[in-house]
Amino acid sequence: MSNISLLWTATPVVLVTVLFVLWIGKVNNRWVKLVLDWFPAILFAYVLPAAFTHISGIDLSKVLLHNLSKSWIIPFAILTVMSALHLKQLKIVGVKPIIVFGVGSLVIATLPVLLVIFFGVFNESNTVLFIAEGYWKGLVPIVGGWIGGSTSQLVLKELAETPEALFLSILVLDNILVNIWTILMFQFIKRSNRLNELWGIDSNFPIVETPQYSGNNQLWVVNILTVGTILLIMFLTSFVSMSFLANVVVLSIVGLVLGNIMPIWNHKLVLKIAGFSIVLIMSILGLKLNFDSLSLPVILIVLVVLWLALHFLAMILTARLLKINMAWVAIGSMANLGGISTAPAVTSAYKKELMPHAIVLAILSMVTGTGWGMLTIFLFRLL
Repeated sequence: MSNISLLWTATPVVLVTVLFVLWIGKVNNRWVKLVLDWFPAILFAYVLPAAFTHISGIDLSKVLLHNLSKSWIIPFAILTVMSALHLKQLKIVGVKPIIVFGVGSLVIATLPVLLVIFFGVFNESNTVLFIAEGYWKGLVPIVGGWIGGSTSQLVLKELAETPEALFLSILVLDNILVNIWTILMFQFIKRSNRLNELWGIDSNFPIVETPQYSGNNQLWVVNILTVGTILLIMFLTSFVSMSFLANVVVLSIVGLVLGNIMPIWNHKLVLKIAGFSIVLIMSILGLKLNFDSLSLPVILIVLVVLWLALHFLAMILTARLLKINMAWVAIGSMANLGGISTAPAVTSAYKKELMPHAIVLAILSMVTGTGWGMLTIFLFRLL
């Protein structure tokens, strides 16, 4: 199929998915609510496009929508989310959540080296596989993909000189695990208060409610000015050449400034727009899901799964030692692994007011991802 035909195929799939997610989240039915308690509505944004591509056999992983999402929709979502943040809300993000997040990053960067050594102690063939045969080079892009995102992943692939065949298989494994992890984090964050109660941790966040416009202007005027300003900024940024990371950082700062200096800014409206944008982003991401191309040694898959589980355990132990709300474990883990789109999505299942804070941590992850991956390469080369 041509690129145009693929686009015409993918677009209706995404639109139907978005409409379904928005609809089912509002259905007032006991059975539907029971299903959504275990499988949040927004996760259908992953599943439905993936089901379509699997059943139809059509590869939509490289359709133009993915570039559109990265260039426009994600920056738009970031601008709206950050403009919904009132500076008083920033007091929620303190040193402790950043420590929990940092421990998660540290474990991601260093644990694969320790696990390779550990597996080699029990069976020397594992050392041969990972070190002599070079399969450690497939673990390095995972570090970049988990912490820094696609950009770091590609940079670290080049730095580690990862073979193309190994890299493609790693991408499939990474995609599968991150999507499963997203589902698990949705469940964990919704039930995090049970751990808080068990360990005597105060589960209350010092939530500062999103400010409501109370001026003299009519609401429709405020809405037009709010949306118009956002669209104008997006238009102006199209004339400036910036990397994806620079774009994210700049728009985050601009959004934060807008939401705090413009007295007519409608914070509630932009938060709703951001929520819609995130569903749209996740629906487009769902087009990339492909479970048919995995070809890796079983021991490598076991190592990566164990690596992911221990990353989570380390964050839980850190949060318990610091006596901080366990919800930060899921937020921090998704900021590390899921990044700029899925971190606020998972966070919204707990408290929508914390979505901007998830983005702050996700930006920190993007900034540091390549550096953590370089540490992983350094440690592996010591072996």
